[in-house]
Amino acid sequence: MKQQVVRIRCKNNNKIQNVPIGSTLSEVFRDFNLQMDYGPINCKVNNKVEGLHFRVYHNKDVEFMDMHTSSGSRNYTRTLFFVCCKAVHDLYSNSKVIIDIPVSNGYYVDLQIGHAVGLEDVKKIRERMQEIIDAEIPIRRFEVLTEDAVKMFQDKGDMEKVKLLNSSGSLYTTYYQIDDYVDYYYGSLLTNTKYLYLFGLEKFYDGMLLRIPSLEDPGVLLGMTHQDKMFEIFKEHHHWQDIIGIRTVGDFNEAVERGRTTVLINVSEALQEKKIAQIADEIANRKGTRLVLIAGPSSSGKTTTCKRLSIQLMANGIMPLQISMDNYFVDRQHTPKDKDGNLDYESIHALNLDLLNQQLMALFRGEEIELPKYNFQTGKSEASGVKLKMGDHNVLVMEGIHALNPELTAKIPEEYKFRVYASALTSILLDDHNYIPTTDNRLLRRIIRDNKYRGVSAQQTIQRWPSVRAGESKWIFPYQENADEMINTALLFEIAVIKTQAEPLLQQVPENCEEYSEAYRLLKFLRYFKPVSYRDIPPTSLLREFLGGSSFKY
Repeated sequence: MKQQVVRIRCKNNNKIQNVPIGSTLSEVFRDFNLQMDYGPINCKVNNKVEGLHFRVYHNKDVEFMDMHTSSGSRNYTRTLFFVCCKAVHDLYSNSKVIIDIPVSNGYYVDLQIGHAVGLEDVKKIRERMQEIIDAEIPIRRFEVLTEDAVKMFQDKGDMEKVKLLNSSGSLYTTYYQIDDYVDYYYGSLLTNTKYLYLFGLEKFYDGMLLRIPSLEDPGVLLGMTHQDKMFEIFKEHHHWQDIIGIRTVGDFNEAVERGRTTVLINVSEALQEKKIAQIADEIANRKGTRLVLIAGPSSSGKTTTCKRLSIQLMANGIMPLQISMDNYFVDRQHTPKDKDGNLDYESIHALNLDLLNQQLMALFRGEEIELPKYNFQTGKSEASGVKLKMGDHNVLVMEGIHALNPELTAKIPEEYKFRVYASALTSILLDDHNYIPTTDNRLLRRIIRDNKYRGVSAQQTIQRWPSVRAGESKWIFPYQENADEMINTALLFEIAVIKTQAEPLLQQVPENCEEYSEAYRLLKFLRYFKPVSYRDIPPTSLLREFLGGSSFKY
């Protein structure tokens, strides 16, 4: 009997080949005789990301991905989480692992092993992880009825997964197994532990830091950075989550079903306002503060944070004066260019730093200045006719991506400055072993805002996102820890609210474009959340900057 085959078109080498029907993607990769130094990790199948366990039963377009891709890195990282959880399970009975927050170029792992985590514990776990990797154990994939998966995790005592799967609305659930250890992960995993070629595990605060290979250079680990302030923000957020009783998406969905949505919204908004008020109090109590600098990455909500902080400053008897960095661009012919030869408006050197510092110092001396105005049509700086002078009860407020970069205000005395970093740092976990990337929060916000206010499609926003992220990595993230205060702009309920506006936009992304894989991933992710109406959100909410209906003018 003639063997049935399917036609596979491989984008990596632009070749077409017939393969036996039912072949795994691992087998397809071998059939195409491709070479990858750091892969394959996973694969786009008709622009949907699949793990290498996936079997082909119909004609497909495929593109194999390695560790240089965000999707490949996520797959590798999830597999590391799995091996880490198994290692802890093997070493400590009745233990609990919480894969928590991305920090210091790694992931914080919170361990409950019956005693305080010590250096010896971390060493034992690291060694056990390496043993599992060296044993080259197949990672098996199973697809079962969700009710059966729920019963299995219930018998294991993993109630966070039970709550998540019960509220997912899925008929079938995929889970993975290494030896006798099973777990559920959002997204695909590697096919064998042997493909985990590099990781780091260090003692970190009360737990561990799991380190992963660099996206730019997968042959090396990401270097550890000190992010003490950011870690404190994460701890503060989790403290309030524990008090409210909402730590995971399963917890949240249960609360929605019980009619607690309005309470969650009100408490979350109140906590954020309280934080902003505390920052305003600190500025008011710090003698000599003349300049408040607010930075944050794209769609972090720094504009609304700036407006709400200004109101709280007024409540402290301080009148804020705002200056827009966008009016300090150099003339277009002097704008630096990026590596591709395009004008780089995100570079700090696209700003007239000398003029900015001169005018700031003049204001601090009590002199009157005329603000510049940048004409984006002509690419020239012009006189605005707008005069500004500071009084005793004024502070200057500036927000922008470079606000925490010391080069921006190099000529301004340090005692004059108060720096604030605003970003969607953390909101909620899917479950104990599945964190939600903080960039997903911001990307979803941006997709909605770009479409609502700029007429930009979700496809275009997703297409531009990697270059936005690259600019953030270069100009924003290195200066986070310069902040005097940080504020987490993510709200506990926000993804459930964003869901209703984001889904129709993501569904419009066509299947035949590169951006479809990311749109599909986000749609899959949004399905975990029970929808929440935006009508209960107050007009001063930070989310209104993206959803519309704000009482602030932008």
